[in-house]
Amino acid sequence: METVIIVAAEEPNPLLPASYDIIWGSLSFFILLGLFWKFVLPAFNRIVAERAERIEGGIEKAKVMQAEAARTRDAYSEQLEQAHKEAAAIRTSAQSEGEQIVAAARVQAEQAAAAVSARADAQIVAERDAAVGSLQRDVGDLALQLASKIVGESLSDDARARATVDRFIAELEASAAGQGSDPS
Repeated sequence: METVIIVAAEEPNPLLPASYDIIWGSLSFFILLGLFWKFVLPAFNRIVAERAERIEGGIEKAKVMQAEAARTRDAYSEQLEQAHKEAAAIRTSAQSEGEQIVAAARVQAEQAAAAVSARADAQIVAERDAAVGSLQRDVGDLALQLASKIVGESLSDDARARATVDRFIAELEASAAGQGSDPS
């Protein structure tokens, strides 16, 4: 009997692709890799470089703006300090001017008070002199009336009698002034 050996044909492994698929897949991969390397990668690098430039430019611009802001802040601080100094100087000046105005007003008030006092003193002296003159006339008239009653004749018409009475009153005032007493 013959033994027959049957050799079974090997079945391909389902996990491994066929050799023609590996060749065509690899060839397609390398073609796509070459196209990517030739066209896509340079464009991508250019875009990345432009973005990097813009970012670096933005950073530089931000640094410049930050420096400008710092200068502006320093200038503002300096102006604010100057304004505080000017305000202090104005306050000091206003205070000294106020003191000068008060001193000038005080001097004017004292001068006005002195002027009012001088006018009042002059008015008092004038009124006193008027009163003394009036009293002298009244006393002279009374003396003439009294002398007329004593003598029994009217002496009021006689100018000489009036002159005598006036002289008598003047002598009385002079003697009173000589003794240091004031007739008023």
